[in-house]
Amino acid sequence: MAPAVSDSEETAPGSAPTRAPGRSGPSKKRTLLAEQELRLLSTLVLLLGVGLFLALPFVLSIGSVVFLPLTCAIILSVLLAPLADRFSSWGVPNTLASVLALIIFLAIVVLAFGAILQPAFTLYDRLPELIEGIGQRYHEMQEDFAWLARANDRLAELLGSGGNEVTLAGPSVFQQVAISAPLLLLEVMLTFLMAFFLVEARSRLRRNILFGRTSFGTSVKAARVLREVQDRVAAYILTVAWINLGVGIVVALGAWALGVDAPIMWGGLAALLNFLPYVGPIVMVALLGLFGIGTADTIVLGLVPATAYLVLHTIEANLITPAVLGARFTMNPVMILIALSYFTWIWGVFGALLSVPILLMVTAFFDHVGRPNLVGFIFGEPLFQTPLIEDAEGSAEETRPA
Repeated sequence: MAPAVSDSEETAPGSAPTRAPGRSGPSKKRTLLAEQELRLLSTLVLLLGVGLFLALPFVLSIGSVVFLPLTCAIILSVLLAPLADRFSSWGVPNTLASVLALIIFLAIVVLAFGAILQPAFTLYDRLPELIEGIGQRYHEMQEDFAWLARANDRLAELLGSGGNEVTLAGPSVFQQVAISAPLLLLEVMLTFLMAFFLVEARSRLRRNILFGRTSFGTSVKAARVLREVQDRVAAYILTVAWINLGVGIVVALGAWALGVDAPIMWGGLAALLNFLPYVGPIVMVALLGLFGIGTADTIVLGLVPATAYLVLHTIEANLITPAVLGARFTMNPVMILIALSYFTWIWGVFGALLSVPILLMVTAFFDHVGRPNLVGFIFGEPLFQTPLIEDAEGSAEETRPA
């Protein structure tokens, strides 16, 4: 039996057979080979990325004495490079411009922490009084809610607790601080030292990127990526810093209006914690709630400052910040939570502070080199879109008969 012939392959009697529209044989083979090579390369890159993602936490955690200061120094140099460039444009020598940028940053940090810690040390002396006030409010709640008292008694039986006393482990806390203080001081010194060298070497780095490549197009692309990463991270951090400063001022004024002790401390703490996505505002609400309950006459009055801050944060996070940052800095909340959890797991609080700037740097990098197409890769598409297959398809189009 003769094989079936489609309508597109039928030819009129006496006419030369025509090839169906499509790619020619060599061009089709070349395209298929390019697709296979790109698929293999994508698989290797994906496996390498997954392995690096899984192994990186252990490497960074073990070597945190080196990697944490280095990461902080890179982000700090990205933030301070525009300020150093401004000083250099005014005729200030490069080394002196780098030193001035670091001094200004240190002065801002010292003033901010001074505004927070000075009242905090004063309130620390009142800590037993605050704990006693919280205990009194708790007993009031037990009287108002009998089921809560029964639940507390049941919990005490399960835990084997013999009383309601609160014991402060003061000596152990101070011992831990005394042990970790030298290491923390070393990391801070390494951070600022590496940040100074990175800021001071920014001009040489740019020249090496532009003129140290054999291909001028590659040099321009690398310089463009470096500039985009620097501009995006610096603009984001500065914009968020101004927003958080505004939040801190509003919180300080609100605390002063409500009669809360140390309003400047609460304003500075609100500005600092607002750098931590999601976690910082929760901690701030908890601190204001506990402090208010411990100092106010009733529970309702004690929760007023925390409620007011929660309303302020809701407005800031959902209206003000998205409007100010715009689409350029808007990131997927899921990616922010993943980065926050990932780097908090590795470096604790410092990792949480660095998570969003690191995510911004990675996002800016992939915006130029191409974002991985993970979903399409599962269904046979390349992991990264490259002109390799497009060029092969273009050459195939040229070889098609008219």
